[in-house]
Amino acid sequence: MKVFCPRAPRLNRCGLFWMAIVTLSTLLLGHYYTAEDRRVTVTSGSSSLQQGALRLGSKILFKQAATVSTNQENVHRREKVPNPLEAGRTNITHEKPVSLCINSLKTKLKKDSHYGSLFNLDVPVLMWDTHLKSWDRLQKWSPPYGWKDLSQSVVSSTLKLLNQSANSWMFDAKPQAGCLRCSVVGNGGILNGSRQGKAIDAHDFVFRLNGAVTEGFEEDVGTKTSFYGFTVNTMKNSLIGYQVYGFKKVPQSKELRYIFIPSDLRDYLMLKSAILGVEVPEGNDAGDMPQSYFGPEASAHKFKILHPDFIKYLTDRFLKSNLLKSQFANLYMPSTGALMLLTALHTCDQVSAYGFITDNYRDFSDHYYEPVKKPLQFYANHDMLLESVLWKSLHQRGLLWLYQR
Repeated sequence: MKVFCPRAPRLNRCGLFWMAIVTLSTLLLGHYYTAEDRRVTVTSGSSSLQQGALRLGSKILFKQAATVSTNQENVHRREKVPNPLEAGRTNITHEKPVSLCINSLKTKLKKDSHYGSLFNLDVPVLMWDTHLKSWDRLQKWSPPYGWKDLSQSVVSSTLKLLNQSANSWMFDAKPQAGCLRCSVVGNGGILNGSRQGKAIDAHDFVFRLNGAVTEGFEEDVGTKTSFYGFTVNTMKNSLIGYQVYGFKKVPQSKELRYIFIPSDLRDYLMLKSAILGVEVPEGNDAGDMPQSYFGPEASAHKFKILHPDFIKYLTDRFLKSNLLKSQFANLYMPSTGALMLLTALHTCDQVSAYGFITDNYRDFSDHYYEPVKKPLQFYANHDMLLESVLWKSLHQRGLLWLYQR
């Protein structure tokens, strides 16, 4: 563009004109980059050993599994899910790096006609102090889906201790670039002789659960543990039942984080005592010192607890078993492995599942650390065959990678 300037006084008029152009451009660019910078700062949004479980005959469960459609059309897709914002999530903010994972689960779900409507990545995965506001609503459902018949003072005093950002975020630090890759390691016999240890440990984070034996099986299951998931019941039963196989203590390390599944009041009592570093004051675990399980460095930042809304959402949308229509309805809940795998699917960019039930489960022992093959046992409080249908479906659609052989 040509600009006409009279000869006298040419320098002053043209100089003022171009100074105005430069100033205006600087202001516009500054506004643009300030807006872009604001986008980076976001508000955080994000065994069969159960007590009282009754063993069922395999024929009963086989017949039940046959009624489950592989595309799970009987799932309540449109069930109303509580809004996580009601819990005051805006109280905690983080500098969250922008994900550069172009092949993330979230991206794939946008293109998936079936699971895209089932997954709700806004449901709160973890629970902390601000969720006490939901007491009146959650006391309508029994654990693990709510707080019915639980002591309000115990629940309240426990959650008040979960007031750090570490209690509301699954990961203390997310990789600055690329995809956040997680492996979830079940305890299925399929891992015996698998030589998947290096592949498991190569992930950014590794989830393990219950009787997570690693010593002597490093080549098959690896050694890295980022998260250990459990109910107090499954943890203690694993320490008793699998001690002979090498599970002599719960995994411990400075970096490791513990994920409680709130299946009973004892989970809240153990969690509270672990944070305070005192004996469990009452209940089945009275007199226990949590440090013996979680180590001397246990403090609030090491513990997380799944939100009852999250467990209910997972059950209603993904694992709504026919057991809920049977005499065992009050016992049923997704297995610890299922809850950990679905937790990873709702928090990681990419997920690999190892040691979970597959179509040929009869070819393998119940657990990978058993020297003599034992058949997989089915119990009334879990629907393992329904879970196997879900894992297979998610694998076929590319939403997770399931180890099979």
